Amino acid sequence: MLFDTKGYRLYLRPGHVDFRKGSHALALLVEQEMELSPFDKCMFLFCSRHRDKIKILLWEDNGFWLLQKNLQKGRFPWPMSMERARAISNDQLIMLLSGIDCWNLLPVLRYESMG
Repeated sequence: MLFDTKGYRLYLRPGHVDFRKGSHALALLVEQEMELSPFDKCMFLFCSRHRDKIKILLWEDNGFWLLQKNLQKGRFPWPMSMERARAISNDQLIMLLSGIDCWNLLPVLRYESMG
């Protein structure tokens, strides 16, 4: 990952967005649909219709960063329910960008002795 995400709140927008949108259009979507401020110390994640691209929008001092990752093969696991915004953890971001479906993980089984 290019940026150190510590200190940032991470928000994922479920569903897909039109990937022709640039930083200003995505910032407007953050304000209007997600009801958050694009100027806060946050990273906002968006996914393409085919789930093969992710954009990350963040504000730094005097302008927006717009990062994009394109998969050559496969799809990103992505929640499609249309909640306004979903806060995610740094660990979930790393799993997501690695292709791990952190929303459908099986619970860890714990065994105790019967003794």
